[in-house]
Amino acid sequence: MTTRTNLFAAALVAPLLVLVVASFIVPLLVTLETAVANPEVRGTLPGTAAALRASPGDGLPGEDAYAAVAVELAQAQEGQSIGQLSRRLNFEQPGLRALLLKTARAKVEAPYKAALIALDPRWGDPALWQLLRRNTNAVTPLFLLRSLDATLAPDGAIVAAPADESVFRALFARTFVISFWVTLLCVLIGYPVAYTLTTLSQRWANIAMALVLVPFWTSILVRTTAWFILFQREGPVNALLQSLHIVDAPVTMIFTRFAVYVAMVHVLLPFVILPLYSVMKGIDPVYLRAAASLGAPGWKRFVRVYLPMTMPGVAAGALMVFMLAVGFYITPALVGGPDDQMVSYFIAFFTNQTINWGMAAALACLLLAMTGVIVAVARLVVPGFGSTALDPRR
Repeated sequence: MTTRTNLFAAALVAPLLVLVVASFIVPLLVTLETAVANPEVRGTLPGTAAALRASPGDGLPGEDAYAAVAVELAQAQEGQSIGQLSRRLNFEQPGLRALLLKTARAKVEAPYKAALIALDPRWGDPALWQLLRRNTNAVTPLFLLRSLDATLAPDGAIVAAPADESVFRALFARTFVISFWVTLLCVLIGYPVAYTLTTLSQRWANIAMALVLVPFWTSILVRTTAWFILFQREGPVNALLQSLHIVDAPVTMIFTRFAVYVAMVHVLLPFVILPLYSVMKGIDPVYLRAAASLGAPGWKRFVRVYLPMTMPGVAAGALMVFMLAVGFYITPALVGGPDDQMVSYFIAFFTNQTINWGMAAALACLLLAMTGVIVAVARLVVPGFGSTALDPRR
């Protein structure tokens, strides 16, 4: 009977396990592999890669490498496979796309070394061949380094990226700062709302809870678009402020950090209210009455008794809001300005516009890793994030 029960339980759990593996584990592993994969040179220029691996590491390679790169670039041009290679190398060193296309279209004949150097002097630069040699490896740290505003020098050393390309550390900092303030605002607003819900009669509590759940019935895009309309210079909010003589001229609210905070808090607030309400509803009033009977004033009953008992709900709501906020894309893109975009905006940019899957995957992996570190630290520091919920009887 026990074996049959275990098999039945395993059969019930199996679909969920398959779903988790297919929808989370496999995409995560693919993303990690894409962040470090380096197939372009090996796949498009296999003969060149073999010749470079067999040649000395310093200086210019031999005639066989020049012959291989001339022939394989021409073949890649005919097979329309040069685009991915040129994008990849041009990302590491701007200007290489033009060089590769120029070489692929030229009719180069032996001796190839002299012909290529005569075609473009860059083929006589040892740094170019060091770059090609380095990219014959199956993996590369380049995308992860670029996501941290670093890059690889021609000799393989890690150096700081150029100032005009060093945007990602500030981007990660901005993402976590915005997420932190959104989380804090959601907790500060959601806590009294959840408490008020627990004090209402069942009928009014059901009505109020329905109002809290209304945002779940519409998409994030619709809710964000509504704020976009409200915050326009000729929108209802500015019209109201002017009619009340609070301002004399329309205030710029759209495409600002303020608009991002308001729209994100509106979207994420229910994720704090619901767990807080669940925890608060389960608190026995006898603990507060006992504290009052011992002479504790109202503020002390709240600080010493009620607040610690609600911390698991605060922690659960804050964690959900923070995890969702760091991945927001639509809301900052619609109502925020250029300095309000978050990491997800650049992940979409590298995925859809520049078709740089490596950078998109690297940014996603670093965002996941940094978020995991923050959550792990929070579990150690903040009560309620740990595996053991606070017991009100302690």
